Amino acid sequence: MSERAIAAKSKVVAELKEKIGRANVMVLTDYLGFSVKEMTELRRKLRKENSELSVVKNTLIERAVTESGLPELKDHLKGPTIVMLGYVDAVLPLKVLVKHLKEGEKGSIRIGVVDKKVFSADDLGAISKLPSREILLGKVASGLKSPIYGLVNVLNGPLRKLVYALEAVRKSKEEKEAK
Repeated sequence: MSERAIAAKSKVVAELKEKIGRANVMVLTDYLGFSVKEMTELRRKLRKENSELSVVKNTLIERAVTESGLPELKDHLKGPTIVMLGYVDAVLPLKVLVKHLKEGEKGSIRIGVVDKKVFSADDLGAISKLPSREILLGKVASGLKSPIYGLVNVLNGPLRKLVYALEAVRKSKEEKEAK
């Protein structure tokens, strides 16, 4: 093998290792039966979710995942493999990938990593059914906001009662003065 080929492969491994380090989600999937059009469509959908899809030789993926501290992925590198990497939200790219695989009835998820933890294909399917990060953060914020509103109402209760009592006294005095 020429020095140029070795350098090119080393560059691919270094780039993949860097991308794995930045990614929130990484999924290894087989792609048997996908047409070029289907792969292009999947790539386009994933790009919208700040994700990418790459076809990389298994030996290069193996070196990159080993260097990234994920050697347990090596056993799943048999046959044609695509690597899906997501950089912002882990759930949305998974939703896109799972939906595409179900619709096309081709390919399957082998294994994946979400926030540096390894998950099986079944676990990744379950994660893909979760709401997106933004929706979950909104639910947390609304959950935090609710007790605060309750506290404000409790604290305002005595003030409201005082205002009602003062208003009743004022009306009572007005009625006495009118008589």
